[in-house]
Amino acid sequence: MGPGVSARLFTARQSARLTALARTDPGLVAHDLRSPSPAVRDALAAAEVLLTCWGAPVLDPGALAAAPALRAVVHAAGSVKEHVTDACWERGIAVSSAASANAVPVAEYTLAAILFAGKRVLSSARRYAELRAAHDWGAELSGLGNHRRTVGIVGASRTGRRLVELLRPFDLDVLVYDPYTPAPPGAVAVGLDELCARSDTVSVHAPQLPETRRLLDARRLGLLPDGATLINTSRGSLVDGPALVRELVSGRLYAVLDVTEPEVPPRDSPLYSLPNVLLTPHLAGSLGNELHRMAELALDELERYANGLPFAEPVTRESLTRSA
Repeated sequence: MGPGVSARLFTARQSARLTALARTDPGLVAHDLRSPSPAVRDALAAAEVLLTCWGAPVLDPGALAAAPALRAVVHAAGSVKEHVTDACWERGIAVSSAASANAVPVAEYTLAAILFAGKRVLSSARRYAELRAAHDWGAELSGLGNHRRTVGIVGASRTGRRLVELLRPFDLDVLVYDPYTPAPPGAVAVGLDELCARSDTVSVHAPQLPETRRLLDARRLGLLPDGATLINTSRGSLVDGPALVRELVSGRLYAVLDVTEPEVPPRDSPLYSLPNVLLTPHLAGSLGNELHRMAELALDELERYANGLPFAEPVTRESLTRSA
């Protein structure tokens, strides 16, 4: 994993559990497999399992040649696409991911964003700061609120399904679009155009794939009702950025954007200052103590492997064609 990640990933208790589960040195972390240190080279030669996280070196044929005993990769984060290559699948290496653990904070962030959007919390707070006086907010916000609002979820991914669960206690109507996965209980499956046209809030949770690039293009953004809110915690490439900026500058739509394309917008982007936009720096996923949830899941998977059991959260070559 990348430099500094291990120290943030594991608590002292989790490090102790790791050493109890496997013959390993928690202080020996490989950042580079192209020119590894002698200690990493020796460890890699005997390694049966690699425990990886953000910034993991690519497991290409060269790296795998140096790990003849490798049988499994346990990833203590979400997507494995950045480091698990075709060579891993061809070697028959088993792969596990903590994507379901990372989905939890993303769904929680999105739930908060949906409820705040329904009451126009962000723009009202800014207006309040400008007015600094008594005001008839009931009249100004007439027609808003979270009773029987419609939420559209694009992608019944781990995060999308978790979000549907979190939305169940609320008086909201939930629509889901996913061409591969049935809508979970509590949501109604619809086409993407219908979802856009009917939703007061649209939240994007589909994976970044060639076929999902600009899935929400100018035409589909145009289908959103006036005053609708778009939430994106997936990847910026799923939304037509210039088309969205035009809608936001016009004031017709609102947005909560945790991801953009490019990942950091240009310094002169209107996204930083528009009153109808909440822009956050890709923080919806696991951070701080939330990393320990991913570590715990990874250790659970390592324990299953040590006991000869299949992974509870396996990743397959086929599943990566339609997931993050």
